[in-house]
Amino acid sequence: MGLTQAEFREAMGCFATGVTIVTVDLNGEIHGMTANAFASVSLAPLLVLVCVDRTARTHAHLHAKKRFGVNVLAENQRPISEYYARLESSQERADAEAGARFDRTAHGTPMLHGSLAYLECRLQSTQEAGDHTIFIAEVEDVVVRQGQPLLFFRGKYREIGEEVTGTQ
Repeated sequence: MGLTQAEFREAMGCFATGVTIVTVDLNGEIHGMTANAFASVSLAPLLVLVCVDRTARTHAHLHAKKRFGVNVLAENQRPISEYYARLESSQERADAEAGARFDRTAHGTPMLHGSLAYLECRLQSTQEAGDHTIFIAEVEDVVVRQGQPLLFFRGKYREIGEEVTGTQ
């Protein structure tokens, strides 16, 4: 068939997604990465998944810690998404460069200020899938705030538009 990676990426770009920052604490240091390969898996038990490239630094941290946070970004948090999408990002510059500030949960997991939602996750299982690993985790706690999401569609950040109403 001859399908190329570029053609596949273009097709997948037609699927609008939210944008998240996956955060993990490792030895008192905050690590994070931008991810839009995130989804709910189950309501009983409460499970989510996030797909992480095996070459990403956060990949090893998730395996080591087995606990992480998923921060759903609000529409004004594009600079934070861009910052954590870089290969080289450190917590020392996150606030100054992108406005990323964190609190800690009772488990010590970093929770991003101003995110639209936060999910506290405990790793249940992993599945190798091509050049990524699928991390499946149980959600132990959530925080939900008012606001609008940051979206990603066809390689560009977007904001939510008008509500679509049905026709009679």
